[in-house]
Amino acid sequence: MNLKQQIQNIATKIEPELIVIRRHLHQYPELSFKEFKTSKFIAEQLSKKNISFQSGIVNTGIIVIIEGKNPTKKCVLLRADIDALPIEEENNVPYKSCNKGVMHACGHDVHTTCVLGAIFILNELKNNFEGTIKIIFQPGEETLPGGASLMINEGILENPKVDKAIALHVFPSLEAGKAGFCEGKYMASTDELYITVNGKAGHAAMPADYVNPIIIASELITTINNTFMVNEQAHKTVVAIGKIEAKGATNVIPQKVELAGTIRTMDEDWRSAIHQKLHLIVKAIGEKYGYMPNLKVVKGYPVLVNNSTLTKQCKSIAIDLLGENNAIDIPQRMTAEDFAFISQKIPSCFFRLGTANQAQNITSGVHTPTFNVDEKAIKVGAELLTLMAITVI
Repeated sequence: MNLKQQIQNIATKIEPELIVIRRHLHQYPELSFKEFKTSKFIAEQLSKKNISFQSGIVNTGIIVIIEGKNPTKKCVLLRADIDALPIEEENNVPYKSCNKGVMHACGHDVHTTCVLGAIFILNELKNNFEGTIKIIFQPGEETLPGGASLMINEGILENPKVDKAIALHVFPSLEAGKAGFCEGKYMASTDELYITVNGKAGHAAMPADYVNPIIIASELITTINNTFMVNEQAHKTVVAIGKIEAKGATNVIPQKVELAGTIRTMDEDWRSAIHQKLHLIVKAIGEKYGYMPNLKVVKGYPVLVNNSTLTKQCKSIAIDLLGENNAIDIPQRMTAEDFAFISQKIPSCFFRLGTANQAQNITSGVHTPTFNVDEKAIKVGAELLTLMAITVI
């Protein structure tokens, strides 16, 4: 029996257990950097299998190291994110979230379960492969500064030094049983944009006595949109204002307006240039009205880059496991992911795991209150991660 068959046999054997694990995780989601019960549950699953681990990394993170034969030959990192989102679940399922206003609407319960499955398989086969597999369960993917960056600061890419890194993410645009790959730049950088526009408050009936910050904010929004969303499409850029707050009334001009938005791009140099352009726009409009807005840019995740050689290898492995029609190329996305911090330091492959089932109406997108997955994707994810970790060179 070859290694692929052994992996598939073990995955089939543990599939019911993995589904139970996923449903528990889904039922008890926790927000970013508050995943204490989630971390404890993961530790319990590892302890049941007598798999050693290190916990308490960035408080709720966990590291597992599985050594095969000749452990110094290579070190491959597998990563799962463990946090959930502040969304009230609307699915009518037995494992619906029990934590009001919190939901695994981005599939991190699936990621965690797939990686646990890979650990269980790797642990059974550690005498059948060479090298070391380092696995991390990472907190706080959904919230800046991102748990990946903090775990890197804690040294997770060292001791042993990681040579390659692999992670997956649920993908409701693909049917379960399929996987998607994109070489090179795959996901955008993301920064947060905050602008406070101060004016002079007053009675709306007396325009000579006030400076309306809503007018200044409106010009800022229009100028930002025209500059980046109209003239800079070639750079694959998004600079979008998603929040406006002005606490006035029909006859009350407020003292200030607060704006918040996002900055996304596929180019790190252009990312820096965007920040500079924004400061110039704010300065020019402030000088025009004589009231200078305050601009704050919070730098977030970098561009996620998939190493071409490694991604080709991983796609080839997926073709071998799933069939040629089930491992497909997918386009770049302007969404962001903190695995990008790892991809900037280590040759990486971040691929998409199909989780949809049209026949069962499992099609809702991530970050929605009706997101769910076809659970047969869990076995596929565990098999892919295991075979990739063992096979890539």
